[in-house]
Amino acid sequence: MLYIFDMGGVVTNDANPRPRICSVLGISEEDYLRFCGRGGRKEEDLLLLAGDGLLDAKGFWKEFSRRSGIDVRTDWMHWLFHPVVDEGVRSIIDELRNRGSRVVCGTNTIDSHYQNHIEHGDYALFDQTYASCLMGVSKPDPDFWRIILTAEGVAAGDAVFVDDRQENVAAAAGLGIRAILFRSAQELRKELVKQ
Repeated sequence: MLYIFDMGGVVTNDANPRPRICSVLGISEEDYLRFCGRGGRKEEDLLLLAGDGLLDAKGFWKEFSRRSGIDVRTDWMHWLFHPVVDEGVRSIIDELRNRGSRVVCGTNTIDSHYQNHIEHGDYALFDQTYASCLMGVSKPDPDFWRIILTAEGVAAGDAVFVDDRQENVAAAAGLGIRAILFRSAQELRKELVKQ
């Protein structure tokens, strides 16, 4: 059995750096999202482009600076991102691996956050990490899971996926993957016993 765990909101807390970035830059969260192009066309959304690996940190901040008129030279997405591992989930991952299961991370992430997790050893919990910024596709696009299943040589019916977002759980389930909506480590442990 292959287990695929989302990172932010499942293995680690969400650790959204946006409020701190806005404070440092002296702007509102609404302005931040507007400068990022949120809610507009996908090809203009800096966060989506970064999540799919089409824009690195330097490119993100260069375009953000152009749009906002604020000269940003520091990768605040990296320096203000401080996720904390959920020890209950870590314990579940360790147990799965100790009994011989393959456990991987399948995460939507940007280059800055990916590097931060590497620096803190967060991905060492897994046998492999599949990061959207390296894969070129983000959840809930079905190709996200197809890449993982192909790379792992596993059929959808032999995989379990855990995520904190309903749209991602629904998309994975649509491929035949057993998908679990994460609420807490305690609830996850109960769900995994059912398999």
